[in-house]
Amino acid sequence: MDYVIFMGIGLAMGLLGGLLGIGGGVVMIPAMVFFFGENQHLYQAASIICAFGVSCSAVIAHKKANAIVPDVIKWLLPASAMGVIAGVAISNCEFFRGPNSYLLARVFGGFLVYVAIASIFRLLRPDKKIDGQVPKVKHPEAKSLAAGIITGTCSGMLGIGAGSVSTILQQVFLKMPIKKAMSNSAVVIICSAFVGAVYKNATLSDHGIEVIDSIKIAACVTPTAIIGGYIGGHSMHILPKKAVRIAFIIIVILSAIRMLTVKGFL
Repeated sequence: MDYVIFMGIGLAMGLLGGLLGIGGGVVMIPAMVFFFGENQHLYQAASIICAFGVSCSAVIAHKKANAIVPDVIKWLLPASAMGVIAGVAISNCEFFRGPNSYLLARVFGGFLVYVAIASIFRLLRPDKKIDGQVPKVKHPEAKSLAAGIITGTCSGMLGIGAGSVSTILQQVFLKMPIKKAMSNSAVVIICSAFVGAVYKNATLSDHGIEVIDSIKIAACVTPTAIIGGYIGGHSMHILPKKAVRIAFIIIVILSAIRMLTVKGFL
């Protein structure tokens, strides 16, 4: 029965991840908590492996749609790789160890509240520019580096691809159209998720968790997540921009509620 649940979570993670330009962790981790209870370090380690698989499949669709912006990606990638190392180190600190691991879920929930508010603001005050047009901004390299570092740190600390972070930061810092920002985010997740997955899983023993447990979950979730990610990636370029934003906001709000109400082990 657990395998069926894992596969279902993977499909939902992939579809929504590919559709919304996120790694899918905002779907997978709350779903794992809902079905199996709190075990944040394990779920984060498995989630970030899955995020890598989902993004690889989604990027294929984004590349075919010619939605990726190389001049932004070349700065986002190295910055996100550095940030994810710092993020994993923070998640492994003493404050989040043992019975306090549920606090990571609360931090995750708080982060999602911010994402929801920022996304609603963007929905109510949409950009007037054409979606496919990339505007000129001052100091794009520095802003891209800043966005990458913040994205990577959130990815490593929360065990997510952090596409939700990258997408919003690109819109705010670089004035990037949403679909191009989401496509860029999928590419960034490939880099940050790979580095984060290696580091987080290598340190699972610090929390009394076997790496094989994380790998087993990822092995069950990833295949359906990849299929869903490919379908979602294609669908993102077909659906109206407003529909994509509304779907993103709904998922974030539901995930925030679940993570803010999670309880630790008694």
